[in-house]
Amino acid sequence: MKLALPETERNRLKHALKSRNRRPTRQRTCVYEVILEKRDHPTADDIHLRVREKLPSISLATIYNCLDTLVECELVKQVHLDRAPTRFCPNRNPHAHFHCRVTGQVYDVSLDDERLSIIEKTLPDGFTADTIELSFIGQGPKSDTIS
Repeated sequence: MKLALPETERNRLKHALKSRNRRPTRQRTCVYEVILEKRDHPTADDIHLRVREKLPSISLATIYNCLDTLVECELVKQVHLDRAPTRFCPNRNPHAHFHCRVTGQVYDVSLDDERLSIIEKTLPDGFTADTIELSFIGQGPKSDTIS
C-alpha cells in the first residue's frame, strides 16, 4: 500500500510524532492522510470506514488510538458539538466551526487576527485564553455550501 501523503505533511507528521517520542506508523500515517484527503470533519467511524479501504484489517480501537496520538501531537483538533460524536479537523489555523443542523455538515469559519482580538477582549480582566473554541449552529444556504 502506497500512501499519498504530500511530502510537507509527511514531514509535519514525522516531526510532530518524534517530538512526542512516537513513531510514524503505517496506521497513524494512513489515518492522518484520510483526514487530510477530505476535510469534512469526519467522526472516528467515518475515518474507520475510509482507512479500511487502504488497511482492511484495521480495528476501530486502533483508529481511536491513532486519533488520540494525532490530537496529542496537535496535528488535528477535536470538534465537539452538542450531543454529537466527536469530529476531527486538520485545520491548524485559528478558526471557528459552523454546524448545519439540517445536513449535519461542519464547515470551517475563518477568524482573522482582528476578529480574534475582538473575541479575546471579551474576557474578564486578568484572564487569558490558550485556545478559542467557537461554534455556530444553524442552517446553511439552500445549497448548503460555503465557499
